Amino acid sequence: MRATYEEQPCKSALNPVKGMPFAWSLNPYTGCSHRCAFCYVRGFERRADRPSDARYGTVVRVKTNFVTQLRSELARKSWKRESVAIGAATDPYQPAEARYRLTRGTIEALSEFLTPFHIITRGPLIVRDLDVLAKAARRVDVHVNMSISSLEKKEWRELEPGAPDPRQRLKAVRALSEAGIDVGIGIAPVIPGVTDSTEVLAEVVRAARAAGATRIWSRGLYLAPGTREHFLAALASAWPEEGARYAKLYAHGAYLAKEEDERLRERVRALAKAHGVKDRRAIRLEPEAAVQDEAPGGQLGLGLSTAPAACRA
Repeated sequence: MRATYEEQPCKSALNPVKGMPFAWSLNPYTGCSHRCAFCYVRGFERRADRPSDARYGTVVRVKTNFVTQLRSELARKSWKRESVAIGAATDPYQPAEARYRLTRGTIEALSEFLTPFHIITRGPLIVRDLDVLAKAARRVDVHVNMSISSLEKKEWRELEPGAPDPRQRLKAVRALSEAGIDVGIGIAPVIPGVTDSTEVLAEVVRAARAAGATRIWSRGLYLAPGTREHFLAALASAWPEEGARYAKLYAHGAYLAKEEDERLRERVRALAKAHGVKDRRAIRLEPEAAVQDEAPGGQLGLGLSTAPAACRA
């Protein structure tokens, strides 16, 4: 199913975030043609009176002035170069990016303004931007997380109907890792009764290690209104025997019970440890001290000393 692109300028690029490991998020696109059945953004779409059912992802809104707007915000004297998450709501490497190149422009802007960032994606298209990612990683902390819930074809086609083949994502992980980029794999989310078996999880973990992933992490399935209805319909179609389990697991809200969520996370952690998933990169791209004051309008622009802090009076 091909998405329709609606070109719309934006009034802001950076979104403040609380209670997360990052201070800011940004999304060059609104809507995602990957159309994952479990996507929590469906809940946001419902609250905004936009389709959260099977129509979600058939229209992608493109923020045509995004990079220009982002640069203006990064240039403000109040900007503290705090960590930014790219793609926390919509995939920055969905098919629209091949045409509009807004994510590429975003990486270049963040790098120029010495702003650390991490990317969350299911898109192998990210390898197109290895050049700007490598340049950025020599200036600021850069981390990539590739989402892979399962390598099984049925699970992929039923739950991520518009997303690229998981094995193509693994090839992207290998390319990023070999280039020196810090890249992990997120089993996100773990789907109870579908992708939570030791066998299914271990297959992903083994593949992650073979591809050179520096880490592997997981999170539970979140079923807020908007996501819940669409996901349960997909579940009933492909795995009808799981209906009773979900009625019990999510009887009291959108989250798994804390003990069940922790059980799944611990299973993934144990598998990662058992299979030796760790940073084994031959090349490790890291920020170089010499560029710490090169941001436009930064200390060099103000004519201040660029000597190491230990050498300053």
